[in-house]
Order: sequence, then C-alpha cells, then structure tokens
Amino acid sequence: MEIKLGLKENWKQFSLLVLVNMLVGGMVGLERTVVPLVGTEEFKIGSDIVIFSFIIAFGVVKAFTNLVSGILADKYTRKRVLILGWIIGLPVPFLLAWGPGWNWIIAANMLLGVSQGLTWSMTVNMKIDLVGPRKRGFAMGINEAAGYGAVGLTALLTGYLAAAYGLRPQPFYIGIFYTVAGLILSVLVIQDTRRHAQLESALVTATSSGEKMHRPNLLWVFKETSFRNKDLFSISQAGLINNLNDGMSWGVFPLLFITMGVGLEGVGWIKAIYPVVWGVGQIITGPLADRVGRKPLIVWGMFVQVLGHIVIGLEFFSPLTSGLVGSVFLGVGTAMVYPALLAAVSDATHPSWRASGLGVYRFWRDIGYAVGALMAGIVAHYLGLIWAVHIAGFVTFLSGMLVWIRMKETMKK
Repeated sequence: MEIKLGLKENWKQFSLLVLVNMLVGGMVGLERTVVPLVGTEEFKIGSDIVIFSFIIAFGVVKAFTNLVSGILADKYTRKRVLILGWIIGLPVPFLLAWGPGWNWIIAANMLLGVSQGLTWSMTVNMKIDLVGPRKRGFAMGINEAAGYGAVGLTALLTGYLAAAYGLRPQPFYIGIFYTVAGLILSVLVIQDTRRHAQLESALVTATSSGEKMHRPNLLWVFKETSFRNKDLFSISQAGLINNLNDGMSWGVFPLLFITMGVGLEGVGWIKAIYPVVWGVGQIITGPLADRVGRKPLIVWGMFVQVLGHIVIGLEFFSPLTSGLVGSVFLGVGTAMVYPALLAAVSDATHPSWRASGLGVYRFWRDIGYAVGALMAGIVAHYLGLIWAVHIAGFVTFLSGMLVWIRMKETMKK
C-alpha cells in the first residue's frame, strides 16, 4: 500500500488514534477529583507533601518515560510501544480501587506514569507522522482536545460517583473499561506510522532552525532541546511551567475548595472545567497555531493562565464561582499553549530525530507535574494552600515573558 502524508489521506487511522487518546486521557481523569481526598479522608494523611506524593511519583516517572519513548518507537515501532503502554496500565484502576495503603496508590501512579508516557507519546508521534508538516497544529489540537476532554469528563463523573457511592471503589470502575478498550483497539485496528515519518524525512532538507538530517544520539538531542537551541529551550521551560500549574491544581484544588465549603460535586465541576475547556479549546487553537504562528499563542496563553490564578487566589467571587471562573481561564490559556508548543517542537526538529526531540520536550513538560506538586506541598505546609496558587501564577508570568523575549517564530510561512 502506498504511503501518503496528509489528514485527508489518513483520516481513518487519525480518527482511531483520537479515540485511543480519549481513553488515554480518561485514565488521568480517574484521579483528578478523588485521589487527594482518599489520602486525607480514608488514609487520614495530614501532610500536604505526602498527599501530593502520588502526583510527584506520576510526574517523575512519566517524564523519564517520555524521554525514552522516542527511542523505543524508532527501535520497536510506534504500535508496539503503544500496546506496551496499555499492558503496563492494566493494574492501575485495580490498585486505585482496592489498594490497602497509600504506598499502593503511589505504586499505581508510577505504573500510570509509565503507561501515559508510552501511550500518549505514541498518539502524539503517530498523528504527526500521518498529517505531515502543514497540519501539525491541527493534529495536536485534535489529539490534546480528545485526551484532555476525556480527563475533564472523567474527573466530573468520578466526582458524582464519589458523592453517590463513596470514594472507593466505584469511581475507578470506569478505568477498567478504559484500559481494556484501549488495549483491544491498539492491538486490532491501529497501524504503525513509522513509514510515514520516513517518507517525510526523505522530503525535508532542513528544519525551521536550519537543522539538516542526521541521526544524533539521545545525549545530543537532550542538550539541543533543553538548552543549546534557544527556541527549544523557551518551548521546554514553558511546557514545564504549564504543567506545574496542572500539577499544583491537581493536588491543591480538591483540598482547597473542600476547606472553603464546596461539596464533592462542586469540586468535581471545578476539576472538570479546567481540562474540558483546555481540551475542547484546542479544536480551535490547534488550527489557529497553523494560521497565526506558534509564538503568539504560547505567550498570550501563559498570560491568560495568570488571570486564572488571580481570580482563584484573590477570591473575587464565592469559592465555587471563583473556582469555576478561574478554571475557565486556566483552561483557555492552556488550550492556547499546548498544541502550539508541540507544533513548535515539531517545526524545530528534523523528522530523523523528531520523536526523540518530542520525548525530551515532554520530559521537561511532565516534570512540571512533580515540580508543581512538590512546590505546592512545601508552600502549603508553611504558608497555606492559597499561596501555592499565588506562586504558580507568578512563575507563569515570568515564563511567558521569557518566551516573548527569547523565542522566535518557528512556523515556516
């Protein structure tokens, strides 16, 4: 069968990958509302740092898995790595539902981090492989919309299930469906896309930064993406700070709003609205990144997130309303940033090492989960939960300014 690049030419496989990434995102959504409360109410943990340890474990493991996912994809094919990710994720909902102690929850999150690092990385790489260079923003917008839309809807559903049936085990039953369905689809209907990447590699002479085709080792890619290339450095730090916000909100928001008198259903809505707006918004911002460029969306997306922190941190309205409005701003800002960052990395890396470059970027981005949770735990211990929101807003502003000053536009006109 002849290999062609483009969304129209590969729409069936693209659509199936969208469905798979909805299941991938749903696995993260399982934890957004319920797990912090399992720690405080079921296991009676009083330390914020200990409570947030499950996010730290998830973020660190996912980040390092992202780092090697590109190498694994190039060596063993995208499809095999995708299947492996689902197999590793199979025990997660069972551990979350019936784990007898907090260490079991942390173990579940370590497995979830590996699973997410493999499955989500592959859906990103495979969609980029299929569509080619002209529709990268659109492809990433659809991919992340599917994933984070499922995160939000699952967070909302688990909030209602927890309010109706208790914190465990019922809210985690849907995770069993997600893992089984994701594995079946990945084995039976998803096709590998490495030949599409090889076709594009043969057609590309140089990237937006002038980089020509070669096959560098991971150390070279890590240095180039992390600090040697100023555009990739700007992108990587923005990704880290963006997920710092998510890691902070993941742990802080359920505890903060419960102490403010918001019920489980209300917390579920607050935790759902952020990733739902984030996800659905990328249907618009992904294609927009292909029209106006990457940099404007990254810079102004960071500043819109700052507005979300201000609304929540200064409590302009009632606790529930502040949480909802602030989460909308956080979601809109993240929707602007997310597909633009992924598309910008793809612009600045040659197809011959793009999977590894995306892996390094996603390493820094997802380390943000751990950094955000650790920062929130320390700050909450000494200053209170609300100060974690203030500090996250301040560093987000600094990150947006750095992109504004240092990064040049990566999209080819």
